[in-house]
Amino acid sequence: MFFSLTPNVLYDEKPISYPFSASDFVIAKNFFRRYKINDDLFSYAVLFKQYTINDGERPDTLAKKAYGNEFYDWVILLTNNMVNAQYDWPLSNYALNKTLESEFDDPYGTIRHYETYEIAQYPAGLHVDAQFYNSTHKINVNGTYQIKNGNEICRPVTIAEYYTEENEKKRKIYLLKPEYFRSFVDDFRKKNIYKRSNTFISSRLKAAG
Repeated sequence: MFFSLTPNVLYDEKPISYPFSASDFVIAKNFFRRYKINDDLFSYAVLFKQYTINDGERPDTLAKKAYGNEFYDWVILLTNNMVNAQYDWPLSNYALNKTLESEFDDPYGTIRHYETYEIAQYPAGLHVDAQFYNSTHKINVNGTYQIKNGNEICRPVTIAEYYTEENEKKRKIYLLKPEYFRSFVDDFRKKNIYKRSNTFISSRLKAAG
C-alpha cells in the first residue's frame, strides 16, 4: 500500500566500463521524498489518541485492529515519525530478553549505571557512577543539611532494567483516530503527486535532477 502511493523517479545509470556512451534509464521509488508529520500536529488532541502497544503487537496487527486493514501499518509508522520499525517499534518481552542474553554475559546482574531519586538538589533519573553510590553526601532538605549515603540518593540499574525501561517508552504512541484516517491517506496521496517542473514527466514520475 505504502509503495503504491510513493512516486517514482527516473535516473540514468552510467556504466563504469566500455562503452561509456551508453546510458540506461532506471525507474525507482523516490524515498528521498519523505512525508513528515509536523511536531505541533500532536497538540491537536482531537486528531489522535494515546495508545500503549501491547506485548508482541506488530504494526500490521495494530493497523488491522485500528483501521480494518493490515496494509495501513505505514500510517501508524508515519504518524509517529518512525523511520525504521525494526528499531523504533518496541520488541516483545521475549525478543528483548533473547537479544540481551545473546549480547551480554549477565544482563540481569550487571549494573549499567546508577540513577538518582528525586531528593534535595538531585533530580530523578540523573546518571551517576559507583563512586557516588558508595560515598556519603551532604544534601539540603528544606533548609536543613543532612548527610546521606549514596544508596539513599540513587539506585543501581542493571543492563536488563535499562533496556526494558527504554523498550517500554517505545510502547507509548499516538494513534490517528479512525474518523480522520481517510483524510490523512488522501493528503498523503496528494503530497506525493509531482507538480510541473523541468524534471516533470507525469504526476507519478519525474527525472532525476
